[in-house]
Amino acid sequence: MDSIKIKYIFRWPDAGEDSYELVLDGATLDIISPRPGEIPQWAMLDFNKCPSCPLDARSSPYCPLALALVSLNSSFAHLNSYEKVHVAVVTVERTTTKDTTAQQAVSSLMGLISTCSGCPHTRFFKPMARFHQPFATGQETIYRAASMYMLAQYFLKTEGKEADYGLAGLNDIYRSLHEVNTHCAMRLRHGASNDSTVNAVVLLDMFAKSMPYAIEESLEELGHLFHPFLHEPNRSAGDL
Repeated sequence: MDSIKIKYIFRWPDAGEDSYELVLDGATLDIISPRPGEIPQWAMLDFNKCPSCPLDARSSPYCPLALALVSLNSSFAHLNSYEKVHVAVVTVERTTTKDTTAQQAVSSLMGLISTCSGCPHTRFFKPMARFHQPFATGQETIYRAASMYMLAQYFLKTEGKEADYGLAGLNDIYRSLHEVNTHCAMRLRHGASNDSTVNAVVLLDMFAKSMPYAIEESLEELGHLFHPFLHEPNRSAGDL
């Protein structure tokens, strides 16, 4: 299966330009990249390790997420969070552009890196990474996350496993993500010379921390969109 390339191009007001390309394995969606030449202390697994991390330092000496963020931190740690930037996100399907701040742009890229880094807690978001939607709003993210989770329940059911249609598992995933973001920010504070990468994690965590409480309320607000499914007779495939 062909690899997947996602490129972020940052154009600054002074006409400067930076770019960052992620190459993902087409089957696993893991990041394909060489290990950094110098690995900082804050990337060691036991440095501010997440309490619920299942990895063991004897077999996994480095935190996979921290290791994946080393080059990003080096590239953007000098930026101020509120620097203005024009960002173009290029995939094979389309190019998405936005005028935003450094922390918002880096946060979008960091969320993608986090999902595909190999962290045991973030890997559940890989379907969303495959269909990456940069700069999604909170409501869009809730819709995409809930849709992804319910499709996962379909696949569980087809394999004869118990499905969770109450979204309890999705809430648990986001609680674990909040823990990951909190400890990731602790790591980055030791390695960043400025605040853009740390604040990028903080922005990601605002979603993660609020999601378990927002999902039910926000999904109720979306209910009217599904009126045809709820109030019209079910159709068989032959009716379509």
